[in-house]
Amino acid sequence: MSSAPNPSSPNRPIAVLCLASYYKGSEFIRECHRQGCRTLLLTSHSLKDEAWPRESIDEIFYMPDVQKEWKLEDAILGVSFMARTEMIDRIVALDDFDVEKAAALREHLRVPGMGDTTARYFRDKLAMRARARDEGLPVPEFIHVLNHSQLRQFMERVPPPWVLKPRSMAGSMGIKKIHSSDDFWAALEKLGDQQSFYLLEQYVPGDIYHVDGIFYEHKLLFAIASRYGRPPMDVSHEGDIFTTRTLPLGSAEAKPLIELNKKVMKAFGMLRGVSHSEFIQGRDGKLYFLETSARVGGAHIVDLVETATGINLWAEWAKLEIAGGKAPYKPPAPRKDCAGLLVSLAKQEQPDTSAYNDPEIVWRMNEKKHHVGLIVKSPDPKRVQELLESYVVRMRQDFLAWQPPLERPNF
Repeated sequence: MSSAPNPSSPNRPIAVLCLASYYKGSEFIRECHRQGCRTLLLTSHSLKDEAWPRESIDEIFYMPDVQKEWKLEDAILGVSFMARTEMIDRIVALDDFDVEKAAALREHLRVPGMGDTTARYFRDKLAMRARARDEGLPVPEFIHVLNHSQLRQFMERVPPPWVLKPRSMAGSMGIKKIHSSDDFWAALEKLGDQQSFYLLEQYVPGDIYHVDGIFYEHKLLFAIASRYGRPPMDVSHEGDIFTTRTLPLGSAEAKPLIELNKKVMKAFGMLRGVSHSEFIQGRDGKLYFLETSARVGGAHIVDLVETATGINLWAEWAKLEIAGGKAPYKPPAPRKDCAGLLVSLAKQEQPDTSAYNDPEIVWRMNEKKHHVGLIVKSPDPKRVQELLESYVVRMRQDFLAWQPPLERPNF
């Protein structure tokens, strides 16, 4: 196998440092190895026994867990010490919680890639909304939880319910739906000195979509739009089956979502990488930007996209990071199937899905205890929707379990 050339030193393979606070990104790591890179992994000591693709990793370095998190200063000192003996050409965050660490490390080591300012648009929910609004993109009304007088004016002007959101968590962690000003002030009291790390946003009812894309040198090279069943926040907070289904490539429903996502990525300065963005179509029929991230989608969305298109976003992300703007990159031509995903907590430790036996089922979740999941595929989007709707009803009876969303990540 030939090594991926390093433009600054043709005789040395490119060295890619992967940051992972969660166990994920195995296919990214494998693709780096397939491309001939020297592949390094920095992860938490508590994850040392996970099934990392060790055959594709040249060196693993462990960070001590401090309340299940890494301190940025410790990460900078640790990676700087590593750099005494390791030449590092790329630094990639495999999880949302590592995006800002990766950016700070790139700045400190002067490694090319997304820096601190741009990374903030993909992690800080307040920064991303402010940037989108400044660029004229449609967003729900929002306000920084900072000045109490301005907060009172906001709640008088914008009718409830509202959503109280942490600026830098992922998914539904720490999010609270607020129904009155009394509820809001009570929630704020509990936050204490952490109030400024939150924003308050208008709750817009409607259908939630996500767009998953690949960008290289500011150009959109691939995108697929999908539609959630129930809003993910409602699923997390009330308990239900998480579902999403891809929209046919080029469909009338998908096109405006992809166009709006292109505008968001341009406004946020996405140079190269993958993105997962969420939008809502309000009851007024208007599309609003909710949030984005510089990573693949979680909850097995990457498997959904690969099922529908044949494109593995982890692998393609690795390829374009290695190309680094110095070499041409083009993703494979996508297939045009449709796919649907269902995922849920399960009351059984090892759920048995053998009774779900339609030929359209192409994937079953087997690796996580107390979890159940299926992916279905068909060239007919109506068949995918039909299967999802029927399986949701059955899974509620057969498997569904629920626990409140975490306030903070459980690494």
